[in-house]
Amino acid sequence: MDQPESSVSHAAAQTGPTPRRLGARSLVDRDELVRVIAQSLYSLGYPKAAAALEAESGVPLYPPEHDRLLLDVMSGRWDACAATIDSLAGVSERNRAVAEFLVWRGHFLELLGTGDDGVRLATEVLWRRIAPLGINRKCVHWLARAMVSCEGAVPPEAVAEWRIGLFLDLVEALPPWFRVPSGRLEHLVETAVIQQVASCIYHNLPDEVTLFEDHNCHDEQVPSDCTQILCAHKNEVWFVKFSNDGNYLASSSSDCTAIIWKVAEDDTLTKKYCLEGHKSPISFVAWSPNDKMLLTCGNGESLKLWNMDTGECNLKFGASVDHIISSCAWFPNSEKIVCASSEPESSPNMIFTCDLEGRELEMWAGERIPKVSDLAVTPDGQNLICVCPNEIWIRELRKGREWKIPERQTISSLSLSGDGQSMIVNLNSQEIHLWKTNGSSSDPDKFKGHKQGKFVIRSCFGGSDSLFIASGSEDSQVYIWQRCMEMPIKVLYGHSMTVNCVSWNPKRPQMLASASDDRTVRIWLARKTHTLT
Repeated sequence: MDQPESSVSHAAAQTGPTPRRLGARSLVDRDELVRVIAQSLYSLGYPKAAAALEAESGVPLYPPEHDRLLLDVMSGRWDACAATIDSLAGVSERNRAVAEFLVWRGHFLELLGTGDDGVRLATEVLWRRIAPLGINRKCVHWLARAMVSCEGAVPPEAVAEWRIGLFLDLVEALPPWFRVPSGRLEHLVETAVIQQVASCIYHNLPDEVTLFEDHNCHDEQVPSDCTQILCAHKNEVWFVKFSNDGNYLASSSSDCTAIIWKVAEDDTLTKKYCLEGHKSPISFVAWSPNDKMLLTCGNGESLKLWNMDTGECNLKFGASVDHIISSCAWFPNSEKIVCASSEPESSPNMIFTCDLEGRELEMWAGERIPKVSDLAVTPDGQNLICVCPNEIWIRELRKGREWKIPERQTISSLSLSGDGQSMIVNLNSQEIHLWKTNGSSSDPDKFKGHKQGKFVIRSCFGGSDSLFIASGSEDSQVYIWQRCMEMPIKVLYGHSMTVNCVSWNPKRPQMLASASDDRTVRIWLARKTHTLT
């Protein structure tokens, strides 16, 4: 029977010389690749396959020097260990001295564990072998003191375990070619995947990653289809926010109500509660971190605290007399809130914290306290971030350290990333600026393309790993940016008036909500997810 052509070709390829360098750019060393694959096979529990690979390729997982040094260490042949280390290529003089220090220190501590005669021999090792290496004098002094205190001495019964640890320490001090780091292949593959994902401007679904092809998402993974229009409000919708678990959406309106919407498994929303009691438009809402409570703030009114199990108002509270709360935020434990008050004009600006009974805990007031239009607490509870007309004011709560980030244009709103490491502010100059919350960035990342000049427009982070930014706009559209790009990658059409606020579902990266002066809340889903469901 004739052999299939493909088999013949494969057999011919096997008989030819194997190139030393592999890949389109010859960047991969063949022997290194074989060793990395063998190490991965051993770690995955396939020792026979790994051994077969070593035998067939003629490339051992470890070089001869590795096995020789292991045998010498376990046998206590210290001069042989030093000789092997001295023979290794590609080792800096500093690392060579460190490795030899580890060897002779091991010998020294073993001698101390053998009694009086061992102390005399250890002294010789210290001054003849260790001191000349020029290692940190503190290490030498510690070993000298150990001759009196016997601190760190290795008793005979612990020698075997001690030498295993010594060998592992030696391996870490020697160059990479001496041993293959654990999980090296997995690390290389994961790094390549991360790099491909980072360069994909539409990546939004964590599960959409495979090793069988290069990663490349399409724009269908970003919310773009309006799948539902919520029309329960009777006037302009000013604010919208998903709960932290992604199971609810809160919207507030100039009709003086807030509505709680339940997010179903099929990504549809239904009304659960209508929160009534405010006499003025509700400018914003804030979910507690545990999602059991909701704060609502009406223009010129006291703050209200709502129980999300019952939909009832548990508490109505505000600052001292003649002060009106302008913004608020939760602390991570869901047991304390921080509020800012800046009205009326004759009264000093104030920032204060209080418990859920309305009792004031801390208060900052006076001329140095800025007029705050928006604020947030980082998820770790370490920093308080306040937005003032032309600057961002950050206070490290535990140490009291403060710093400011100036902006040339008026800031209208603030939003934190999920990890609290980044923040975005909307400016009336039709830009969104992204800053690091630790103050490490001297210049912000900028995002442009939307329209904002007269009204408060709110933006948000969203998508997988907060890789996207979304914002409302005065031109009735929703804009979406990838964090590494200045101009939008998506523009969502559908609203007929100004889009005041957007919120990205933190647990469903395919879902986005937008609130508009056209009295509606629109739900946007990624086209691919919507099609599958």
